[in-house]
Amino acid sequence: MKFNWGTGIVLAFIGFIGFIMYFVVTMSTNDKYDHDLVTEDYYKQELELQKNINKEKNAAQLKHNITCKKTDTGLLISFPEDLDASKITGKVFLYRPSNKQFDFETPISLSNHNLLVPDNRLLGGRWNITIDWEYNEIPYRFKKEIVY
Repeated sequence: MKFNWGTGIVLAFIGFIGFIMYFVVTMSTNDKYDHDLVTEDYYKQELELQKNINKEKNAAQLKHNITCKKTDTGLLISFPEDLDASKITGKVFLYRPSNKQFDFETPISLSNHNLLVPDNRLLGGRWNITIDWEYNEIPYRFKKEIVY
């Protein structure tokens, strides 16, 4: 068989297609490259966007906003001291961008204007914190990205 430029082009195309197919199959079957959607109910959350914007505006109008601080026992979330802690209700959602299996939500139960998320619930890495809370029937929202 004679090897000429036409045969070389055909072999180059076959090699390139094989190379691309290898990566397509590897990326679609390997769990290491599994990327989930940010959220399962994306469209439902999109419809509530204006409500969330209003909640964030309400939070911006507070004298003191929520603060988050890493301690030896976990993540300490401090609510404003000038508010009555018994009237604060809501939930804290911690979202792990790299793996949705570590996401969790906890209701707000304050002791002394503070909420502690235990250290054993938080793995090292990036977390997005969203706190939806109410005080005197006014909704508020606090969002922050932390590296723990």
